[in-house]
Amino acid sequence: MQALRTYLAPTLLSFIANPAALMAADGDRIRVMLQGSSAAELASLVEDSGGELSHKLPIIDAVGAHLTHAQLITIAESSLVHRYIDDLSIGEPEEEQPANPDEACQIAGSLELDISPPGIEWRLYKRGEETLGLHKLTVQWPTAVGELRSLALGDHSFDLDKFERGTPGEIVVTLAAEETPKIDSNITLRATFGGKTDSAVWTHVRQANFALSADFGADCITKLIPGYEDNHNNSYFPTVVGADALHKLGITGKGVTVAVLDSGLWETPEIKLDTAGTARVIGHYDAINDIANSTVFDESGHGTHMTSIIAHSGAVSDAGDPTGSFKGIAPDTQLVAVKAFNEEGQGEFLDIVRGVQWVVDNKERLGIDILNLSFSALPRWPYWQDPINQAVMRAWAAGITVVAAAGNDGPEPMTIGSPGNLPYIITVGAVTDSWTLDTRDDDYIPDFSSQGPTPTAHIKPDIVAPGGHISGITRPGSSLSEELPQYLLKTGEFVMTGTSQASALVSGIAALLLQVEPDLTPDEVKCMLMSSAEPAINADGRLAYSPFQQGSGYASATRAITLGQRGCGNDDLDIDKEIAGETNFQGPAIIDETGKVSLPGLDEMLAPEPAAQGLSDTRKWGAKEHLERSQNPQANVPKDANSPIDWAEIYREEAIKMQTLANPAAP
Repeated sequence: MQALRTYLAPTLLSFIANPAALMAADGDRIRVMLQGSSAAELASLVEDSGGELSHKLPIIDAVGAHLTHAQLITIAESSLVHRYIDDLSIGEPEEEQPANPDEACQIAGSLELDISPPGIEWRLYKRGEETLGLHKLTVQWPTAVGELRSLALGDHSFDLDKFERGTPGEIVVTLAAEETPKIDSNITLRATFGGKTDSAVWTHVRQANFALSADFGADCITKLIPGYEDNHNNSYFPTVVGADALHKLGITGKGVTVAVLDSGLWETPEIKLDTAGTARVIGHYDAINDIANSTVFDESGHGTHMTSIIAHSGAVSDAGDPTGSFKGIAPDTQLVAVKAFNEEGQGEFLDIVRGVQWVVDNKERLGIDILNLSFSALPRWPYWQDPINQAVMRAWAAGITVVAAAGNDGPEPMTIGSPGNLPYIITVGAVTDSWTLDTRDDDYIPDFSSQGPTPTAHIKPDIVAPGGHISGITRPGSSLSEELPQYLLKTGEFVMTGTSQASALVSGIAALLLQVEPDLTPDEVKCMLMSSAEPAINADGRLAYSPFQQGSGYASATRAITLGQRGCGNDDLDIDKEIAGETNFQGPAIIDETGKVSLPGLDEMLAPEPAAQGLSDTRKWGAKEHLERSQNPQANVPKDANSPIDWAEIYREEAIKMQTLANPAAP
């Protein structure tokens, strides 16, 4: 076994040694970042050379500039320049994942079924130019609504007498090649049942009672997802992580400020106003155009969606009655919108660094506590050489809790993106609840969630949180809603999936923690989240997922507040020495001669078989659920002989702490 080698992308300094490469670049000017010991000196160097200064970035001792090839060659020879970079794009915030994982073709089924007694309608969206033919259609329905009376795809009606019925409430339509309806545009599947419109029957019918599958051949299948019962009145993810219980206790993020660095913000009332109707967007900065104190229009819609996950102030209701909880995790936070991504979701790291710098510069004036970074890019340098990570380290050192997405490039190891590869910050992977709230046995880590270790051998992600089919707000007409209409619900909510959503959710949890304890440092917030997270555990006591997949486990707002510890956040790192350039840190991951990544003792702790996707008869989340699956643990419950981890001791410690919180005066 050997230590995981440091990842080094081809250095752009090689261009300095090969000026001919510069001369081959297109255009009269190129856009570059120059970095040295002083941003002010570099700015003077650019201006003295006749170049155009575009970005002043003292947070990382750098500037951005437009230079001719000759100017750059001259400037690069100065001792003031330590490095330069001439590829400034980092790409999209994240590649959003389909909420329906079966959407692997050019037909995408709407997430939402339109139930209109005595029938249903399901919209299918054509996503490519190729004409497709329907090969097979499966329809399952609740028998209470009666027999299937009609079935049509667009103008094509199926002769139901030609197809054999399966079990009650099911029909499988298999078509010969000459019978296949051709699809070259958006189309609607319609079905009617039994002629019954009795409200007593249809009132209790839900989307989850139907199963629809359309097979277009060549592994092109789209399926109706089960859906939640009422996405418009309940976003559900606050319930999954326990934030709804905290809302009812008045813990709503009040007094905490979250900055969202993304594609901008559409200030719909549920975002612009808190739960009391008070305006709470207190800062705006356009990092692309270097403009502060003006609106940051969100062409993409991504930034608005992230912000609504954090802070949607709409009340949750059940049968028309408010429950006391809200649709966002921290609905009373103050907000700061920083725009660094354009309509296509494209960004440049100069703009991102400038955005982070503005957040740090305005921390005290605006009281910024948390910075949400729901984007991920392929790491091009070791974390300490990455300009974005350099800026983010300074934000963390300034007392700002930074939360970033792990990335959507899983399931292979070493796919954690930047800035999530920065060891100091809170990096979040995704978990999905499979559209069920009554059990966590089918909650699993989807394949898209990026896995660690990082190129410098650090364990990432730190935690996982709900990132599957998360509903929120996006601007009508945004590029997201135009490109992905199947994710837009008829009531206006937009459903997205990815570690972007998971990281925004954790930013909301961090805001709840900081309302309860305003003096928490970023390291303490990280420690509380990680120490209270619940790992996935198999029946034999082994981990269902490695730490490179789940970090410390499933995040919980209630557990973080009640069971979160102190002193474990970055205790093996030293950010001051890092920023001073005195040292860099390698993580504990190891790699064998076959390329397998591991940790000391992991083979004994980790289950050898892959974790099931969907319902599992062995996986439980957390020591409590693990031990209580087969017994009622007592104070003297023995250690599981088959497990290398003493889950019983963890259970006892948590129980004692909870009892102490419930009865602080007890001896």
